[in-house]
Amino acid sequence: MRIRDRCESDSGLGAGRRIGWTAPRRGNRPRSRAEEPGRKPDQEPKMPIVTIQQGPRNVEQKRELVKKVTEAFVEALEVPAESVYVWIQEYQPENWGAAGKLTADR
Repeated sequence: MRIRDRCESDSGLGAGRRIGWTAPRRGNRPRSRAEEPGRKPDQEPKMPIVTIQQGPRNVEQKRELVKKVTEAFVEALEVPAESVYVWIQEYQPENWGAAGKLTADR
């Protein structure tokens, strides 16, 4: 029994009606952009995305952080600075913890 058939019978929609979802085909999809047809092995995607999770910092500290992280990726991966994206997610002390304690309670 296919997934779609099972969903139709479980939902009561009947075999004649489509529910709009089928399982993805795994066998024919490339595993990564580097494995796409026509792409040479040395042509890997060159757009690193960096996510930094931290407590609140002032804007000047964040500017310096983004600058240094970008420089590190440019040097290590040999990509243009314009291709490096840095996302900063800030969390208040009451929204995270370490060593079993809420950071706001330290």
